[in-house]
Amino acid sequence: MTEDKATHPALMRETADKTGIRRLLAIMAALRDPQAGCPWDIEQDFASIAPYTLEEAHEVADAIAREAWDELPGELGDLLLQVVFHAQMASEAGMFDFTDVVRAVSDKLIFRHPHVFGDESRDKSAEQQIKDWEEIKARERAAKAEKGVLDGVALGLPALTRAIKLQNRAARVGFDWPGPAEVLDKIAEETRELVEARDSADHAHLTEEFGDLLFVMANLARHLKIDPEEALRLANAKFTRRFQSIETALAAQGRRPEDSDLAEMDALWNEAKAAERV
Repeated sequence: MTEDKATHPALMRETADKTGIRRLLAIMAALRDPQAGCPWDIEQDFASIAPYTLEEAHEVADAIAREAWDELPGELGDLLLQVVFHAQMASEAGMFDFTDVVRAVSDKLIFRHPHVFGDESRDKSAEQQIKDWEEIKARERAAKAEKGVLDGVALGLPALTRAIKLQNRAARVGFDWPGPAEVLDKIAEETRELVEARDSADHAHLTEEFGDLLFVMANLARHLKIDPEEALRLANAKFTRRFQSIETALAAQGRRPEDSDLAEMDALWNEAKAAERV
């Protein structure tokens, strides 16, 4: 370990020629060095690192949701590391490098903001800017020969988020319900179909119908201008908070949830619910 560290003394601290992102890129290259690097880092590929990339993005979102601002720099750093890791592997394969990544996103930002970097007026609403953004992205997809309306919606997105993006794409060409009332009617229909599937022995069919209901629920969120992921995160937080209140109330009696029953815990849940409304 000592000998390996001595091989890269400049990386152990910031120096005049290795500061900021340059130092990070050099560290990543050293970790991937076939002779002196870290065995684990050397063994990784795009597919094996992708789950960590998603995990780090979620941890950034978690720190923001908790307003843990002291943790956010570290979490953002972990996410940046994922970009650097992918870029290093691509560089080794002769595909592209970190500079190409930075150039691509810089060019994209300039191209997608003609009201800032071009001659378009900035005097437009946020809603109009979103519409313009989608039109610009549509032109980009056309340039990439993505001919289908739904082409390019990433498969790796969280399912609810991907559902919204698919529905937004379809809505742009007129494939959409007029408003929330029609979506609610569809929810009632999908609920009936789910009940019918529940009484069958076909689990695959039950799963399909449940997915249909979730998809329509996402569509309702879109019509109501609600982020379904955010709504579910809030519901998760509320459930956690109220269940912890149950645990606290039982602990005051020297008991745990498994020592209770549904009726008692439901009553404690209602007490916690009522307390939140005070």
